[in-house]
Amino acid sequence: MLTFTDNAREMVRSFMDQHDGALQALRITLKNGSPLAPSFELSLVELEEGSPEEMAVDLGDFTVLVEKESAHRLEGATVDFVERLNESGFEIRPAEGKSLDAVEPPSGPVADKIQEVLDQQVNPAVASHGGRIDLVDVKGTEVFIEMSGGCQGCAMSRMTLRQGVERMIRQTVPEVTEIHDVTDHDSGDNPYFTG
Repeated sequence: MLTFTDNAREMVRSFMDQHDGALQALRITLKNGSPLAPSFELSLVELEEGSPEEMAVDLGDFTVLVEKESAHRLEGATVDFVERLNESGFEIRPAEGKSLDAVEPPSGPVADKIQEVLDQQVNPAVASHGGRIDLVDVKGTEVFIEMSGGCQGCAMSRMTLRQGVERMIRQTVPEVTEIHDVTDHDSGDNPYFTG
């Protein structure tokens, strides 16, 4: 599942030694809730702190605890400890040809209903402005969407989301409690204010 470089193993053992062997596991957790551009947090814990939602991977000299839900993102990844000019720390690199933020398309009854609303109502409306809105993930009753094309970076994107997209989704799928926009609007171009 995971590969640790010699340098990373040495650093994990060094940090464990500082705690007199009391901490025997390295927990890797998804730091932010965004399905896009995830970051991972590494922390030393006692092995007994593992939960049923985590899988334990025995690497010989220590155990890695990973949330079962995010384990697929780490499949084949390499953990390294890097030291650069102004920073040092653990770095997780995906397996060749993979991405840590590769997300399976959402599925299930709620996701299917939302996708239908996006395909039949939302995207035909925003297409006239060169935009598109995609369903990125569904976690319980929370929905994560991403805007692209003319919607990414648009000054009206917040209004489009709140008064248009949310209203259409909530009318068809009332069980939705929150809709999160995970778009990187800073890297988009504002189609209405270009010079």
